[in-house]
Amino acid sequence: MKTNHRWTRQALAAFAAFAALGASLSAQDDLPSREEMWAIIQKQQAQIAALQNRVGLNENSLVETKQAIEVATEQVDATATFVEGIVSSDSGSAADSAYNRTHLGGYGELHYNFGKADKADFHRWVMFLEHDFNDRIRFASEIELEHSIAGEGKTGEIELEQAYVEFDLNESDSVKAGLFLLPVGILNETHEPATFYGVERNLVEKNIIPTTWWEGGLAYRHTTEDGWAFDLAAHTGLFSPTSGSKAFNIRSGRQKVGNAEASNGAVTSRATYSGMPGVQLGATLQYQSDLAQGTLDETIDATLASVHADLQRGGFGLRALYGRWDLGGSAPAASGVDEQYGYYLEPSYRFATEAGDVGFFARYSVYDNSAGSASSTENAFFDIGMNYWPIENVVLKWDVQFTDYSDSSKDEEIINLGVGYHF
Repeated sequence: MKTNHRWTRQALAAFAAFAALGASLSAQDDLPSREEMWAIIQKQQAQIAALQNRVGLNENSLVETKQAIEVATEQVDATATFVEGIVSSDSGSAADSAYNRTHLGGYGELHYNFGKADKADFHRWVMFLEHDFNDRIRFASEIELEHSIAGEGKTGEIELEQAYVEFDLNESDSVKAGLFLLPVGILNETHEPATFYGVERNLVEKNIIPTTWWEGGLAYRHTTEDGWAFDLAAHTGLFSPTSGSKAFNIRSGRQKVGNAEASNGAVTSRATYSGMPGVQLGATLQYQSDLAQGTLDETIDATLASVHADLQRGGFGLRALYGRWDLGGSAPAASGVDEQYGYYLEPSYRFATEAGDVGFFARYSVYDNSAGSASSTENAFFDIGMNYWPIENVVLKWDVQFTDYSDSSKDEEIINLGVGYHF
């Protein structure tokens, strides 16, 4: 590089000298003296030196820029390697990432009901938030907005339906503590819209098993390899009204663990069998020592017994459930609510089409919240309708319900339309 600079200086000097000489010859009447010629040459040498310095600075800048690019490239490569390690690594790095251990889900359903009164209602909007602390301990929660809008004087409400921590003791046993859905019936733990037929949930699993039903406490679960599962939970209990039209009404007794009265809790046990494809059988027994939570001179003990079957064979399905409450004490017996029961039978058929799955169902259901009364208080319902699933987690529903209340003035035919989703 130094040699090139030397030749450059010499060439520039010669060029400058010739240029100066040419200028001198063109002005023949005013030729410069030897001293003036030397001054011109020195001036040209200074200009050449300045140009050389500028070229050197540019070369240094190019070198620095090249070095900066090399450093930036190394940083980008390191970042790419780090990200690739997170994405493609085994359960080690991926499982330790908070992003991969936190899960979001939810469901919602919009209903149109056309009967004596025509109503539209975004009945439920629900979000799930779950987090795996590690392979053994996890958190689960569920928050729900009912009837679209909540607040003072509004029709809806915001509810925390689940919030618990679950611990795996081993591959077969687990314990959870907190707010959880009770192990009872078919719909109480699994009620996303695309998992059942009909726009509205069946009335037995509303008035006898008060779905959705959650309590606060401690629950234990044991599973076996041959398809058996056993649940045992100790938790807060119901606090039923003791007077008025809702006296000892089961659904009205839900406290939803909102500053709940906990003087008298309850115990729930369940056994289920799913050891054959398409078969789920279950039985639940619950006992509470006092539905009145100590507010009466007598205790109102309550026992719930229920059995259910959920069967699938090919496209054919059959759901059946029976539930019964027996209440102790003289107050429930005096008003005929010491016995309350309900049952339903629901056959269905589902098949695939190019545009998605279609299913048809019929359901006959009966419930009676005053079965101990001398008068006839049984309510019966017949539903027929269809579901359409364009994809597995989205459903469109249509059904017709024919009612036969013990109070015939309530009877009506209702056409229901709905759309639901879950993810």
